[in-house]
Amino acid sequence: GRVFLFIGSLAASISVLAGAFGSHALSESLGARADVFETAARYQMYHSIALVIVGLLAGRSRSGYSHLQRAGYLFIAGIVLFSGSLYGLVLLDMPMLGAVTPFGGLSFVAGWIFLALAGWQGRHDDAVDGPG
Repeated sequence: GRVFLFIGSLAASISVLAGAFGSHALSESLGARADVFETAARYQMYHSIALVIVGLLAGRSRSGYSHLQRAGYLFIAGIVLFSGSLYGLVLLDMPMLGAVTPFGGLSFVAGWIFLALAGWQGRHDDAVDGPG
């Protein structure tokens, strides 16, 4: 759990920096591509928060841990593939990186599904084991 908490917190701080960099330093030079950069930073933040949640849950969970691990790794992959490809597309002017972006989006979706499964697993176990 601590690894996801660490990576999520670090990725969130990078997202804040990227957002500030994009809106202040790059806004005039990027033009329409500034929206793409902002989308990368926004989705990075959403999924950084999700990673922090996974890290916190993993430290408390008796069941569903493997689903939480899968969710965490998929959120990391999504940040790298989705946000990373959009950052590269804008900053490096490499349109071919746009082909990578959907794989990051799929990683995000799969991560949320595994997080849901972890919640379902935990709910089922609580019903069988009783409270606490």
